[in-house]
Amino acid sequence: MTQDRQGWVRLALGISYHGGHYQGWQSQPSGQTIQDQLEKALSQFANHRVSTLCAGRTDAGVHGLMQVVHFDTPALRPEASWVRGTNALLPRDIAVQWAQHVPPEFHCRASALTRRYSYHLLQSPVRPSVEQGRVGWVFRPLAMPAMQAAAACLLGEHDFSSFRASACQALSPVKHLMRLDITQRGAYWRFDFEANAFLHHMIRNLMGCLVMVGDGRKPPGWMAEVLAARDRDAAAPTFSPDGLYFVGPRYAEHWQLPSHTPLFDLLP
Repeated sequence: MTQDRQGWVRLALGISYHGGHYQGWQSQPSGQTIQDQLEKALSQFANHRVSTLCAGRTDAGVHGLMQVVHFDTPALRPEASWVRGTNALLPRDIAVQWAQHVPPEFHCRASALTRRYSYHLLQSPVRPSVEQGRVGWVFRPLAMPAMQAAAACLLGEHDFSSFRASACQALSPVKHLMRLDITQRGAYWRFDFEANAFLHHMIRNLMGCLVMVGDGRKPPGWMAEVLAARDRDAAAPTFSPDGLYFVGPRYAEHWQLPSHTPLFDLLP
């Protein structure tokens, strides 16, 4: 346990949540956000007002498999107690997966090396039912080779202005996309993204373009044209948030934080 000034300690938590009933991560006056619910539970358990920071904010309807947060507290509790005690006070669709004391120089956002997201998509002539809210949906058949060809031009460091929401607060549109893997299992498609950071709505805007290429409405080479345009109007409409999951950040090994996402393997 590493203590900060005046006996305070810094804790990191791994959080999973279903985003369907919430207005995204970031605190809102309505109180109906993941951050609001988490801070309410932590404050009650710690007996003082707790303010958290997260590794990557998520939009309304987007899910989290391993969101990482940190906060400072004078409350001295065993790590296992932070998990059990906080979960007892949280809604059923939000859960602390682990708690770990970290040095005061650890910062869940600034210390993250990369961030990972995954989009899960159902290809079916009929809309999802039991998977509603957990997968995106397309009714047209998708072509793997076309989407892979389109995805290849996105890898590397680029100006992703064409995939940036107008409300994005990022200082720069230049990001380094290190991985964009596409896999299929039956009627389900999975798109895995990893980058140093992402712009607001970047993945959902990329998904809109990938789907248009996959179903034949646009050729694979169109993706490079959209990227080069650096203009949001050049890209497809923003895709549904339903199938988007924040898989979690990656940190340097010396922080010794858990990286396993226990829910990820259960997804289609």
